[in-house]
Amino acid sequence: MTTAPAIPPVNAAASRPPSIAANVTSAGLEVAFVGDWLLQSDSADIEPILARVKALEAGQRLFFATAKLGRWDSLLVTELIKIIDCATGKRLAVDKTTLPAPLQGLLALVYAVPERLDAQRVTRKMRWSEALSAETAAAVRHTKEMLIFVGDMTLSTLAAVRGQAHFRRQDLWLYIQECGPSALPIVTLISLLVGLILAFVGAVQLSLFGAQIYIANLVSLGMTREMGGLMTAIIMSGRTGAAYAAQIGTMHVNSEIDALKTMNLDPMAFLVLPRMLALIIIMPLLCLYADLMGIVGGGLVTVNFFDVSLTEYLDRTASAVKMKDFIIGFVKCSVFGILIALSGCMRGMQCGRSASAVGDAGTSAVVTAIVFIVVADSVMTIICNRLGI
Repeated sequence: MTTAPAIPPVNAAASRPPSIAANVTSAGLEVAFVGDWLLQSDSADIEPILARVKALEAGQRLFFATAKLGRWDSLLVTELIKIIDCATGKRLAVDKTTLPAPLQGLLALVYAVPERLDAQRVTRKMRWSEALSAETAAAVRHTKEMLIFVGDMTLSTLAAVRGQAHFRRQDLWLYIQECGPSALPIVTLISLLVGLILAFVGAVQLSLFGAQIYIANLVSLGMTREMGGLMTAIIMSGRTGAAYAAQIGTMHVNSEIDALKTMNLDPMAFLVLPRMLALIIIMPLLCLYADLMGIVGGGLVTVNFFDVSLTEYLDRTASAVKMKDFIIGFVKCSVFGILIALSGCMRGMQCGRSASAVGDAGTSAVVTAIVFIVVADSVMTIICNRLGI
């Protein structure tokens, strides 16, 4: 068991005023502390020192001189942290070995505790160039995190295929139950309404030419090739993707993931892989169900509000939709399932250790999944168009 370094006691004796100076030597920039650095005394201005530090070039050495340093307390520690952080930002070589041993111990303790990922920071106004730079850096960081997560997921999948990683099969069936049959009511409602809306929108133009019979073509092709899979994916990203992020994030808060690692269980294989397999299995089935519900919704409008019989509607639907249209919808929905699982599980694994962080992870998972879905759908639609299918 280690003990915190002792801070020299403060007595009521007359203290020397603190001062600080910076001298350029052959060894680098020397920052010298003089006098007593106590909270009750007037602090020395370190802004000129920070300006000297910022003027140095990356790789130059910064060290400290404390031969004339008297008594000190947390005032000196806070000022040192400002100088060291400034030097670190400039990528300078900071030499702390010339500081008193208790001070070195306190600084080691300060920099040994990592900053919480969900720590609330004070926002400040930034210039547009600073904001653009910060957003670019954030985008690069998120891309790097996504690539690392996908790489870890790929390695865990290969390990599971080779029998080197395991997950509980009952978990897979549980996740299939959660994201499959339990989602049927909301998928039914949304798909039925989408088919109904497509029929009404199409009928507005087609009725001008007396071609209401082609409402069936519009609804069936629109649902099977595009809207069925897309609406199912959006529903599942808000329902299942957010749930995955919240479940894994809560496990992160409760240190359950750390416990899995302690037991030599791979969290990627144990937590992420069954969730992803469940979505990959269930999404095409949900897509087929959404297609049928959309066609039913379109049929209700076409038969009841326009001069088209049920037989004519079904006949036009059968002649308009080909097997390739269903296959394109299945492939798209399977890709959407992978993206939803990746987004939800990745945000859950990156979650901080607080309740607010779990909420942020759920929100971020939904936003990330929808962005990926729209981009992937656009790319696959362009590919299908260029291939003529």
